[in-house]
Amino acid sequence: MAQTTDQRRQPLFTGLLAALALFAAAGTTVNLAVAQPADDAAATKPATDKDLADDFVHYILTSNNQMAVSTGAELLGRNLKPAEFATLVESIDAQRFTGAVQRGSRSAAEDLRALSGALDKAYQNGLLARARDPEMIARNIKNLTGGQRARLLAREGLKQAGEYALVQLLDAYVQNDNSELSVAAQGVMIDMGRQSIVPLTTALPKLNGLNQEKVARLLGLIPYKQSLPFLTDLAATTSNTAVRAAAEQSIARLGGQPGSAAEQYRGLAEAYYDENSNVTSFPGEEHQLLWNYDPQTGLTMREIRTPVFHEAMAMKLLERAMQLETGSGSINADTLALWVSSNYSREFDTPEGYANPAYPTAAAAEEGASARRGAQYFGVASGSDVAQRVLARAIDRKDTQLARAALAAVEQIAGNKAVSDQAGVRSPLSNALLYPNRRVQLDAALAIAATQPNQTFGGSERVIPTLASAVKGSPDQFAVVLTTDIERYQVLRTILEKNGFTVLPQGASFTELAGPIAEAPSVDLVVLAGFTGDSGSVLKTESQSGLKTAASPVLIMTTPEVVIEQSRAFQADNRVAVRPMGTGEEAIVNTVNDLIQNAAGGPMTADEALAYADRSLNALRDLAVSNNTVLPVKDSASTLVALLPSSTAERRSQLAEVLGRIADERAQRSLVDEAIESTDDADRAMLLTAAGESAKRFGNLLSTSQVEQVLELATNPDEKLATAAAALLGALNVPNKDLLPLVLGEK
Repeated sequence: MAQTTDQRRQPLFTGLLAALALFAAAGTTVNLAVAQPADDAAATKPATDKDLADDFVHYILTSNNQMAVSTGAELLGRNLKPAEFATLVESIDAQRFTGAVQRGSRSAAEDLRALSGALDKAYQNGLLARARDPEMIARNIKNLTGGQRARLLAREGLKQAGEYALVQLLDAYVQNDNSELSVAAQGVMIDMGRQSIVPLTTALPKLNGLNQEKVARLLGLIPYKQSLPFLTDLAATTSNTAVRAAAEQSIARLGGQPGSAAEQYRGLAEAYYDENSNVTSFPGEEHQLLWNYDPQTGLTMREIRTPVFHEAMAMKLLERAMQLETGSGSINADTLALWVSSNYSREFDTPEGYANPAYPTAAAAEEGASARRGAQYFGVASGSDVAQRVLARAIDRKDTQLARAALAAVEQIAGNKAVSDQAGVRSPLSNALLYPNRRVQLDAALAIAATQPNQTFGGSERVIPTLASAVKGSPDQFAVVLTTDIERYQVLRTILEKNGFTVLPQGASFTELAGPIAEAPSVDLVVLAGFTGDSGSVLKTESQSGLKTAASPVLIMTTPEVVIEQSRAFQADNRVAVRPMGTGEEAIVNTVNDLIQNAAGGPMTADEALAYADRSLNALRDLAVSNNTVLPVKDSASTLVALLPSSTAERRSQLAEVLGRIADERAQRSLVDEAIESTDDADRAMLLTAAGESAKRFGNLLSTSQVEQVLELATNPDEKLATAAAALLGALNVPNKDLLPLVLGEK
């Protein structure tokens, strides 16, 4: 029995679960409506791929959204190869299919919008995969010398293939036996613009003289200055007069000026480091291309994951720049600093377990590849000046991960001049104390303390209070919620407080909250809730210009009609997320966690806070031992005294050691007060010993009543406690008459 159209259009569950994963990942629920088949025979005959594609279009055009989602999901679940999917779409009329997809993407139904976007992406990926197929590229290059229509289609196909066509296009261009094909290939590469430049400039240094001349002239016809460093390099290093003339002619054509190739390489590397769109061949794609040229094998390409592509290109350019600089005498510190920064960024951005073909490491390397050192190896080996330049870059770009890496290097290698002001300008290390992230502030204070500065510098007054505040060992996180709606504020405040945030008071603008923001040690999250139109974007910009909020991740919760537009506007900034109002608590928490992970390496854990507390106490102790006058530990006395009663035994011992080295009445007296109040004899002996160390250094700072209580403790039956009290009395230089009762055994 033949199937009717409606019977054939019932969705099958084969492969459907795989497709539903797409919607689950996006937090979208797919509502499937499955009708019962008219008879068993019809139900057992599966729909073809073409049936499903045709049915999807049918259901879109008839506004049957539920069935459109179910048939579209079934089609995606069949996991067709990209080129196969493109061929399928064209078999049912590509224009009709894309029209249906566009209509679905405008639907009010979230599941249909998500599905339509996935189908459109699958089709576009299929077109790209087919255009990039080497056999298709070869066919199109051959057709460049065919009839008029064949030439037109071939050029469009090659332009669609983009960089992927350059291996064969360069071969066609440099061959000398077919001038017509060479000219046609040249025209295509010119039309392809920027996508031709990297492959051509990669081949340029290693081509023979004749082909170097041809490619140098070709680069001058592609109107982008991206070629200038390579042409300048060639003109300065070649011994071939014709090649030099061709390079210089192209430099002039592109508007270049005489200068250093190394400087130009560094300028281009900056563009890659910043991940500018004009040096990204395939925006939004998972992979980019790395190029290599060998005179024996020719031009070759390999894919590299997009997150580490820009760093790979920047480092390659900078390595050539440093080679040229070395030939002139010495490496420019800015060049090396940018290379170190790029290497850190590579390490941060490498997907877990990914073997980077441009930079194999001990953790992940392709078979036969030699592992290279980790980024921090070069961070410390490059020296304090370079480390501070890296830090300056991080501060300027509000790159928290880079700032922390640079500070870790500075702490290891910097000397006591590292934080000194230069011609009245504060050092990057000092400026890091003002960076709007709590971890960076603590790292900066620890790094400065490690340098043991011997000259006053701008910001020196912040170091000791920062270290003292860290001794509390509390992983506090502070959040700002801007909204005009008190109920919305309370809901968000409850969610955030449940997840460890201290939420500042309600406000509708940063101006309203200027006071609370200034008093908070840091702002770890900004939530902009309920602002319509462009208001959220304006407030986000205002957030990133604030002293405390410049590096804070931002969650924008806005009205559904602008979610897509604002998401696209901020898609390149992983410190910003846009969600519709009404998003559930779990989704909000997950988004906040992702934002903080991206912006600051995740929330500070209790263990991390305790580690900072230990390091800060050790730093205060070292400063006290050295009697550093630039960073007077005395400024921490009130904080440490307040922490002493509630601290654990181990922490009390550390605090007591530091307090025993502070020339402050409060410090010495607090040690004795705690010894008197304690019920643990070992603890009391430890505190009295620390008080004795204080008395030896600074004399008797105790009150008369405290001395009398110490005299009483000296009679305690516990020998260790009594001896510690007696030692304190000796250090206090108590008058002999006060000791007489002890000598006579009257106490």
